[in-house]
Amino acid sequence: MRKNLNSAEGTEAPVYQVRLPLSTATISTVTHLIRAHLKKIGSRWRKLPAGRIAVIVLAVLRHDQRLCDMAGGNHISASTVRRWLLGVTGLLAARAERLDGALRRIIRRGGHAVLLDGSLVRTRRRTGSDNRRNYSGKHKSHGLLFLSITDPRGWLIWISAARPGRSSEITTARHNHIARHLREAGLGAIADLGFTGLDDDPDNPVIITGFKAARTKPLTTAKKQVNKLIAAERAACEHAFAHLKNWRILAKLRLDARHATTLLRALLVLTNIEVAR
Repeated sequence: MRKNLNSAEGTEAPVYQVRLPLSTATISTVTHLIRAHLKKIGSRWRKLPAGRIAVIVLAVLRHDQRLCDMAGGNHISASTVRRWLLGVTGLLAARAERLDGALRRIIRRGGHAVLLDGSLVRTRRRTGSDNRRNYSGKHKSHGLLFLSITDPRGWLIWISAARPGRSSEITTARHNHIARHLREAGLGAIADLGFTGLDDDPDNPVIITGFKAARTKPLTTAKKQVNKLIAAERAACEHAFAHLKNWRILAKLRLDARHATTLLRALLVLTNIEVAR
């Protein structure tokens, strides 16, 4: 009996094109960053040029493309795409400002206050007791909590390290010593009701929050008006988070939690480039 050693027709998977809705400045910045890194480490060869690597990584970040899909369409392995993704996000995250530097930049621009907010980035649910700490009872889902500081114009200037989803916003702020950093910089902050009680110096507060209503003590008209004014000022930080979450990889993180901080800070740099165009 003779064996048919010829491949069957139609075994090649079709490849389709997808538009990448990013500016030329963003792609050029990532490309130059990759080229500078390769020159620094003395690497003379990669499977694809720096421009193609930048487009592949940005497609994964923007459209949440699966690594295997991007690998098959570019004739490379999924492990190579993953290595490029982690490498590029590490290079971008290194350009993100830390807290003290971000606050000093606000002062140089003549600012007097910043906007403080928190957001839960949902993650894939993993089995085992180790992942229970990432379950948020408030949002009824698994995720990682991040704090952000935004200037009054709506520019994200700082993102905290990832904390387990079960953490509260005020606990995360205390972990990062937000009030102390603001007081040392001479700046104030406007926050939502989740940060009530964060400031440890009520006589000289640096963090302004609204008023909470109690079951037996409803808010007065004046307090309701104050809450409306604070909500109007905080609209800028809500818009900033909306720009950040345009990167669809944040819809549900499948990366390991230890890479989440690097990823968010890399997306902070890319978001500021996109908004500034």
